[in-house]
Amino acid sequence: MGTLVTLDLPADSPVADLPWVITIGSLGDEEDWEPIVCGPYERAHALSLAQAVVADEDLMAVVEPLLPRADAEAIRDEIELARAAAEAPSAEADEDQEDYQTRRVRPGRAPSEAEVREGWARIAARLATVQ
Repeated sequence: MGTLVTLDLPADSPVADLPWVITIGSLGDEEDWEPIVCGPYERAHALSLAQAVVADEDLMAVVEPLLPRADAEAIRDEIELARAAAEAPSAEADEDQEDYQTRRVRPGRAPSEAEVREGWARIAARLATVQ
């Protein structure tokens, strides 16, 4: 039996109206494959799909909202909020970080808000035609 992880939202939460994605990965250490991300979906659909996929398998599904942000500054603001909310890292977290590789990247030109919105329109059009 699999595991489903998601936010526990109050009934009137505006977060529920955001698009949601499902990240599905191995539940244990026996399998070594990269998790997959599916979506976007409405929250109820994402939860239902995730439950259906992990119900009879040793998989973990994380259902979480997408946070559409139209420019780099808005993304930076979200990062700062996340950093401010985080607790100080523990020694255990430092050990886990050793398993990850990092690479340095040079920042490119961030797309403008208009470009991001045009991209969302293209994605919505493609999703509307998927059968």
